[in-house]
Amino acid sequence: MLYSRIEGVGKPLLIIHGFLGMSDNWKSLGSQYAAEGFQVHLLDLRNHGKSFHSNDFSYDVMVQDVLDYCQAHQSQQVSIIGHSMGGKVAMLFATTYPDYVEKLVVADIGPKYYAPHHQDILAGLNAVDFNSQPSRNEVEETLYPYIPDFGTRQFLMKNLYWKTPGQLAFRFNLDVFNEKTETIGTALPRGAHFNKPTLFIRGGNSKYILETDVPEIKEHFPNVQLATIPNVGHWLHAENPKQFFYETARFLR
Repeated sequence: MLYSRIEGVGKPLLIIHGFLGMSDNWKSLGSQYAAEGFQVHLLDLRNHGKSFHSNDFSYDVMVQDVLDYCQAHQSQQVSIIGHSMGGKVAMLFATTYPDYVEKLVVADIGPKYYAPHHQDILAGLNAVDFNSQPSRNEVEETLYPYIPDFGTRQFLMKNLYWKTPGQLAFRFNLDVFNEKTETIGTALPRGAHFNKPTLFIRGGNSKYILETDVPEIKEHFPNVQLATIPNVGHWLHAENPKQFFYETARFLR
């Protein structure tokens, strides 16, 4: 069963993080949705955060995990927010099990295929030698040449934890990600449709959703709205959480 943080009472709202993320990234926004009258479920996908590790890693198995989670919590007619890879999971879940979903929010990802583009990040993560029992500062020094962007490094550093006293480790399953990087960019299957209210929200500086992608989005999600947050990139919910919350909460209400 997937690990989750649950807060609030009311209509169930599932929030699904992106690749190399975890539920903790959404803690502040989750509390805001809970204050709006939602029971917020912040999920850790398999091989991420505090959820189980598995050699099986595909959108099909991640969608099955979400279905199992909804059934275990007797949650139907949920709304879902999914960012990046989590948005792909949310899209496939909504098109496969539309009876479970009331509203869908997809953050800065489209249904199209994306070529692997995390090579520098994975190279940096693989360069960390935990056998030498590095400190947190030493892990960041190792990551810096591969990942010069401070915000991205801090995002990844949140995955560090003390496995044993004096021994750090990453929470995610790096071995599986090394083997299955192609999985992340898998396209939504042709013929997959979700006809209920859907919001695609993108960062104005991000290249993940282009104007040329809009017809394909509308083909899969005919009841779609598109919103853009200016002057932010792919991590739009972290760069401008106030505007992200305003746009999404207005839609979910």
